[in-house]
Amino acid sequence: MKAAGVRRFGGPVQVLDLPGPPGLRPDEVLIEVRACGTGNWDEFARTGDWDLGIRPPMALGVAAAGLVAAVGDQVGTVKAGDRVTAHSVPLRAQGAWAEQWVAAAGHAAVLPPGVSFDAAAALPVPALTAGQVIDDELGIHAGQTVLVHGAGGVTGGLLVQLAVHRGATVIATAGADSAGRVTALGAIAVLDYHEPDWPGRVRALTGGGVDAAANAARAGSAEAVRAVRDGGRLATITADLPAAGRGIAMRAVQVVPDGARLGRLAELLAQGVLTVSVGQRLPLERAAAALDQARHGAHGSAIVLRPADPG
Repeated sequence: MKAAGVRRFGGPVQVLDLPGPPGLRPDEVLIEVRACGTGNWDEFARTGDWDLGIRPPMALGVAAAGLVAAVGDQVGTVKAGDRVTAHSVPLRAQGAWAEQWVAAAGHAAVLPPGVSFDAAAALPVPALTAGQVIDDELGIHAGQTVLVHGAGGVTGGLLVQLAVHRGATVIATAGADSAGRVTALGAIAVLDYHEPDWPGRVRALTGGGVDAAANAARAGSAEAVRAVRDGGRLATITADLPAAGRGIAMRAVQVVPDGARLGRLAELLAQGVLTVSVGQRLPLERAAAALDQARHGAHGSAIVLRPADPG
């Protein structure tokens, strides 16, 4: 089976010839992969900083979309032939950057009509992260004000869109070249995070600070919390919680697989409530370049890998 991954932790990403998936356990699905998601989280897997439950030589990748080829004998949520997307960890056999991928059935979601495999592969990790931040940790609802710090990336953009969908008024930060795009996603104001004292501007705009802040900027929580009102809430996806103070509740979020939630998010994608822009579609042979670009940012667009020509 052709795959892309590493022969040792910290080694270069390269094309691998790996054994095909073993027989399915009762709760597993076998996916014929049409597109694989990529992100900076895959770099943590490459270096061994994120334990995915297997050892090299291993395919990387924790999200993919494709066709169900087979299901375990206790699976009732999907069937052979279904178009699905999934984020599944710990890995059951190999990673998703491969021609075939075994995932936990409970981590997979059937795709609504009209959602492409490329968009479906890019969706799971950033959308699940956004859902867990906006709904679970921050509890955003209509009438609240929300800061999304670092809204220029794929996950940041989904945080903006989901908060707006929940009825919140969103203020965002992004680079100057991303301001127009983030405004189009629904933010009422987009501040350049390079500007001095942008948290002070947020407090001025809101009369004392936002009700909640979602931080998606690397090492950005300490600044983001300055824009939150006393007694507000902050959730970060960057594992950099600041010191507690002013009665602000703070949480660090690491994405958790959830097929049911992913299915609801895919429905929002199909309805146009959420959007994911796919900027590049690369073959497995260019997985190293895809990961490098994902690590350094792709101007708010996702990069997907294709194990084979879809034609």
